[in-house]
Amino acid sequence: MTEQNRNKRELETRAVAARPTKWAPAQLLPDPTPEAGYAYRWIRVSTMNADDPRNISSKLREGWEPVKASDHPEVQLFGETNGRFPDSICVGGLLLCKTPAEFIEQRAAYFNQQAESQMASVDNSYMRESDPRMPLFKERSTKVTFGKGI
Repeated sequence: MTEQNRNKRELETRAVAARPTKWAPAQLLPDPTPEAGYAYRWIRVSTMNADDPRNISSKLREGWEPVKASDHPEVQLFGETNGRFPDSICVGGLLLCKTPAEFIEQRAAYFNQQAESQMASVDNSYMRESDPRMPLFKERSTKVTFGKGI
Protein backbone atom coordinates (compact mmCIF):
# COMPACT_ATOMS: atom_id res chain seq x y z
CA MET A 1 0.00 0.00 0.00
CA THR A 2 2.88 2.31 0.53
CA GLU A 3 4.14 1.43 -2.95
CA GLN A 4 1.36 3.44 -4.59
CA ASN A 5 2.83 6.72 -3.31
CA ARG A 6 6.31 5.98 -4.64
CA ASN A 7 7.53 7.05 -8.12
CA LYS A 8 9.00 4.45 -10.36
CA ARG A 9 12.77 4.42 -10.61
CA GLU A 10 12.73 4.89 -14.41
CA LEU A 11 10.94 8.22 -14.04
CA GLU A 12 13.67 9.73 -11.86
CA THR A 13 16.57 11.42 -13.63
CA ARG A 14 20.03 12.29 -12.42
CA ALA A 15 20.57 15.06 -14.96
CA VAL A 16 20.61 17.71 -12.24
CA ALA A 17 23.24 15.93 -10.19
CA ALA A 18 25.34 14.87 -13.18
CA ARG A 19 29.03 15.79 -13.13
CA PRO A 20 30.84 17.39 -16.06
CA THR A 21 31.74 14.81 -18.69
CA LYS A 22 35.42 15.75 -18.91
CA TRP A 23 37.75 17.41 -16.44
CA ALA A 24 39.75 20.39 -17.67
CA PRO A 25 42.23 22.55 -15.75
CA ALA A 26 41.04 25.99 -14.75
CA GLN A 27 42.14 28.89 -16.91
CA LEU A 28 44.91 30.96 -15.39
CA LEU A 29 43.74 34.13 -17.13
CA PRO A 30 40.08 34.95 -17.71
CA ASP A 31 38.89 35.75 -21.22
CA PRO A 32 37.12 39.07 -21.72
CA THR A 33 33.87 39.25 -23.63
CA PRO A 34 34.87 39.71 -27.29
CA GLU A 35 34.25 43.09 -28.84
CA ALA A 36 33.85 43.38 -32.60
CA GLY A 37 36.90 44.84 -34.32
CA TYR A 38 39.29 44.42 -31.37
CA ALA A 39 41.84 41.82 -30.33
CA TYR A 40 42.73 41.25 -26.67
CA ARG A 41 46.04 40.26 -25.14
CA TRP A 42 47.60 39.97 -21.70
CA ILE A 43 50.82 42.02 -21.62
CA ARG A 44 53.57 41.56 -19.03
CA VAL A 45 53.95 44.49 -16.65
CA SER A 46 56.16 42.78 -14.05
CA THR A 47 57.95 39.50 -13.40
CA MET A 48 58.44 38.23 -9.84
CA ASN A 49 57.46 41.67 -8.48
CA ALA A 50 60.12 43.37 -10.62
CA ASP A 51 58.67 45.96 -13.01
CA ASP A 52 59.22 45.54 -16.73
CA PRO A 53 58.79 49.08 -18.12
CA ARG A 54 60.58 48.25 -21.37
CA ASN A 55 58.01 45.61 -22.34
CA ILE A 56 54.91 47.58 -21.43
CA SER A 57 56.16 50.80 -23.05
CA SER A 58 56.99 49.00 -26.31
CA LYS A 59 53.53 47.40 -26.39
CA LEU A 60 51.83 50.72 -25.72
CA ARG A 61 53.82 52.27 -28.59
CA GLU A 62 52.70 49.41 -30.87
CA GLY A 63 49.09 50.42 -30.33
CA TRP A 64 47.95 48.26 -27.40
CA GLU A 65 45.82 50.18 -24.92
CA PRO A 66 44.81 49.05 -21.41
CA VAL A 67 41.24 47.82 -21.03
CA LYS A 68 39.12 49.71 -18.53
CA ALA A 69 37.81 47.62 -15.65
CA SER A 70 34.37 49.23 -16.01
CA ASP A 71 34.11 47.90 -19.60
CA HIS A 72 34.57 44.26 -18.56
CA PRO A 73 33.01 43.58 -15.15
CA GLU A 74 33.20 39.79 -15.73
CA VAL A 75 37.03 39.96 -15.70
CA GLN A 76 37.21 42.60 -12.98
CA LEU A 77 36.48 39.96 -10.30
CA PHE A 78 39.74 38.15 -11.02
CA GLY A 79 42.16 41.05 -11.11
CA GLU A 80 43.41 43.86 -8.99
CA THR A 81 42.19 47.27 -10.08
CA ASN A 82 44.52 49.36 -7.96
CA GLY A 83 48.22 49.98 -8.35
CA ARG A 84 50.10 51.49 -11.28
CA PHE A 85 47.13 51.08 -13.63
CA PRO A 86 44.19 52.03 -11.38
CA ASP A 87 41.38 51.83 -13.96
CA SER A 88 42.72 48.69 -15.66
CA ILE A 89 42.72 44.93 -15.01
CA CYS A 90 45.97 43.34 -13.81
CA VAL A 91 46.32 39.65 -12.97
CA GLY A 92 49.63 38.31 -11.72
CA GLY A 93 51.80 40.97 -13.35
CA LEU A 94 49.83 40.91 -16.63
CA LEU A 95 47.75 43.79 -17.92
CA LEU A 96 44.71 43.21 -20.14
CA CYS A 97 45.04 45.32 -23.32
CA LYS A 98 43.24 45.64 -26.63
CA THR A 99 44.05 46.90 -30.11
CA PRO A 100 42.14 47.18 -33.38
CA ALA A 101 42.09 43.94 -35.38
CA GLU A 102 43.57 45.77 -38.40
CA PHE A 103 46.79 46.33 -36.42
CA ILE A 104 47.09 42.58 -35.79
CA GLU A 105 46.68 41.84 -39.51
CA GLN A 106 49.22 44.52 -40.46
CA ARG A 107 51.69 43.19 -37.87
CA ALA A 108 51.34 39.63 -39.17
CA ALA A 109 51.87 40.83 -42.76
CA TYR A 110 54.97 42.79 -41.71
CA PHE A 111 56.58 39.81 -39.99
CA ASN A 112 55.65 37.47 -42.88
CA GLN A 113 57.41 39.85 -45.27
CA GLN A 114 60.45 39.96 -42.95
CA ALA A 115 60.62 36.15 -42.87
CA GLU A 116 60.27 35.89 -46.67
CA SER A 117 63.05 38.41 -47.26
CA GLN A 118 65.33 36.55 -44.84
CA MET A 119 64.64 33.24 -46.64
CA ALA A 120 65.35 34.89 -50.01
CA SER A 121 68.64 36.22 -48.65
CA VAL A 122 69.67 32.78 -47.38
CA ASP A 123 68.70 31.21 -50.71
CA ASN A 124 70.70 33.78 -52.68
CA SER A 125 73.74 33.24 -50.48
CA TYR A 126 73.44 29.47 -50.81
CA MET A 127 72.84 29.42 -54.55
CA ARG A 128 75.75 31.80 -55.19
CA GLU A 129 78.08 28.85 -54.63
CA SER A 130 76.24 26.67 -57.15
CA ASP A 131 78.24 25.38 -60.13
CA PRO A 132 76.48 24.48 -63.40
CA ARG A 133 78.49 21.24 -63.58
CA MET A 134 77.09 20.16 -60.24
CA PRO A 135 74.11 22.33 -59.23
CA LEU A 136 72.97 22.51 -55.65
CA PHE A 137 69.60 20.98 -54.93
CA LYS A 138 66.91 23.54 -54.08
CA GLU A 139 63.39 22.48 -53.24
CA ARG A 140 61.03 24.18 -50.84
CA SER A 141 58.35 21.49 -50.63
CA THR A 142 57.99 18.46 -48.43
CA LYS A 143 56.49 15.07 -49.18
CA VAL A 144 55.18 12.31 -46.98
CA THR A 145 55.85 8.81 -48.27
CA PHE A 146 54.92 5.50 -46.78
CA GLY A 147 57.19 2.47 -46.93
CA LYS A 148 56.10 -0.94 -48.17
CA GLY A 149 56.93 -2.60 -44.88
CA ILE A 150 59.04 -5.65 -44.40
